[in-house]
Amino acid sequence: MAKTGLFQKQDVMRRVVYSLIPIFIFSILMYGWRVLTITTVVFVFGILSEYIMERGRKKKVSEAVLVTCALFALSLPPMVPLWIAAVGIVFAVIIGKEVFGGFGRNIFNPAITGRLFVYISFPLALQQTWMAPGWFGTGGAYMVDGVSGPTPLQHVYGGAYAALEGLRGWVAPSAIAAGEAPGLLNLLTGIRPGSLGEGPVILIVLAAVYLIVTKTANWKLIVATFAGATVTAAGFFLGGLIPGLSPASTSFLDFLLYVAMYLMSGSILFVTVFMATDPISGPNKPGAQWVYGFMIGAVSMTVRTFSGFPEGTSFGVMFANTFSPLLDEWFPKPKKKAKKKAAPAKAKPAAAQGAAT
Repeated sequence: MAKTGLFQKQDVMRRVVYSLIPIFIFSILMYGWRVLTITTVVFVFGILSEYIMERGRKKKVSEAVLVTCALFALSLPPMVPLWIAAVGIVFAVIIGKEVFGGFGRNIFNPAITGRLFVYISFPLALQQTWMAPGWFGTGGAYMVDGVSGPTPLQHVYGGAYAALEGLRGWVAPSAIAAGEAPGLLNLLTGIRPGSLGEGPVILIVLAAVYLIVTKTANWKLIVATFAGATVTAAGFFLGGLIPGLSPASTSFLDFLLYVAMYLMSGSILFVTVFMATDPISGPNKPGAQWVYGFMIGAVSMTVRTFSGFPEGTSFGVMFANTFSPLLDEWFPKPKKKAKKKAAPAKAKPAAAQGAAT
């Protein structure tokens, strides 16, 4: 990690930022130039916050703050008030990281810390106004009743589906804004309302492949988190715990479609790839990583299904972050493979030794 200019150069963090660029481009195409405005505000206030804190320690700004800013910006809805975006990233950087001593010492994921703070503090401002995706934001904004009206995620589960037939087709974004649940193709392509970065499933999967191949992200955490979400969602359905959905009257195909819908809606995939894999706030031991990831997926689906919040991924990550040190204590260190000892060199015959001399 070399210090150059304002930032500490961190190649791992740069690769994460590179993987997020296609998602930013997709978001701009869907929601227009407001995405750049939100991103600019977040980056300016985020970098400035870390600079002020690190200046007192006579340290450079870590490039990890670029990842924090990018993830936080992509976790926000497109119509978020700019002042909330600014307050959220300042909280994420200062309270989520700097109060613990800066880079490498934070207990919780900073981006998740900021996201959870603004969603708890300003729920109506973040859930009342959304934008239907359209070429450079032409889909337009629409209002949702902050008390009883369904958010984009709530459209795709619960009472919105008396049956799962709607999942099999394509629904126009304007119809989704009017209250119709998105189809499976909407969820797959990301052309549906939601936060800036949660929609493009294909781009998120490609980013996961890139991060795993470059050894930037731990594949165990991704697989474990996805497995936790899948098993929990399937269990809730088979147990008859989902309002409006009965396993007794649902075909196996509809069951598979339901699980696919649950995994592609909301921000579970985005969080699985980019936030559950945070090496600082997560455990280090392989066994602990499997439990940690499964915990994130399971808690996320539980909160989403039964709480008053439309999404539970932030709670899932924060909950697992809390148990990360304990999980590392519970699991033993992986055994190191013993190195094979080199065979001792055979002594030269006396005649050969004499010839050599």
